[in-house]
Amino acid sequence: MTDSRTSLQLPDAALAEYLESHIPGFQGPLQSSKFKGGQSNPTYLLEAASGCYVLRRKPPGTLLGSAHAVDREFRVLNALHGSDVPVAHPLHLCTDDAIIGSMFYVMSYIDGRVFWDPSLPELQPEQRSVLYELLLQTLAAIHAVDVDKAGLADYGKPGNYFARQLDRWSRQYRDSETQAIPAMEALITQLHLRCPDDDGSIVLVHGDFRIDNLMFTPDGGKVLAVVDWELSTLGHPLADLGYLCMALRLPRNPALPGLAGMDRAALGIPDEAEMLARYAELTGRSIPADWPFVLAFSFFRLAAIAQGVAKRALQGNASSEQAQQAGRMVQMLAEMGLQELQR
Repeated sequence: MTDSRTSLQLPDAALAEYLESHIPGFQGPLQSSKFKGGQSNPTYLLEAASGCYVLRRKPPGTLLGSAHAVDREFRVLNALHGSDVPVAHPLHLCTDDAIIGSMFYVMSYIDGRVFWDPSLPELQPEQRSVLYELLLQTLAAIHAVDVDKAGLADYGKPGNYFARQLDRWSRQYRDSETQAIPAMEALITQLHLRCPDDDGSIVLVHGDFRIDNLMFTPDGGKVLAVVDWELSTLGHPLADLGYLCMALRLPRNPALPGLAGMDRAALGIPDEAEMLARYAELTGRSIPADWPFVLAFSFFRLAAIAQGVAKRALQGNASSEQAQQAGRMVQMLAEMGLQELQR
């Protein structure tokens, strides 16, 4: 895997003893190291005598209610493993906080490549085009999952997705608010006023669908796994599509690099109209007239998430040094959301 790692201590000896009793074939000793990604749920590589594994855990400390639900991640991985949506093999869920200090699960290790920058500087234009096509095909596959057959019919509340998510993330934002941000207040108000009526669309949504949450073969020609399912639920498919299209507008920044100002045609990256048309072709779903609302909602939701990361950084239990940078993005994201509503 191309991800760089920083050391973060786990009780390796005790963890190895526990996993030997709960995962068939697991053999210690093990050495753990934390991946640099995973803003919300810290993620570790476990190098054991029996091979490599990946561990995802709740962060330590006081957390917002319903956040960091690694048990939900484990459930959706179980539902999707072996389906048309590639995921790692979930191996064990531990709900006993005493083992490492918080709930965690272990899954198989996939030796894949992660592209952290959506401009894909490592690739050639024709490779970038292939990778973005795979991105849209994978999103369409997620939205095509039969949630009843997958055992996920109760994975989220049906209907009124945007209205419910506006309420939920407004509460989450209030719970993690550290200072008054007028742009965020205006965005919350305007989104509630402009929220569309429910159209009955209900699919499995990933909730954080972006390029660095997929793992590819070294050349980017095949998707090996979709990762980071913490925010997945049942909801409206266009929420994932809007979140993905945010990257076209985000500025070049170290916390979450976007594509704003770049010559995407020269890079071989489709523009938004092409992405929307291709998604519609793959899924048979139409793009709503008020597409700016979907984009503005995506900026609002990401701003609320970033505020939560900032609050955890102040509390000392954020999982990455990038947490403080994410916190500084809240005002920028809120302003960009307002701009979309005014288009």
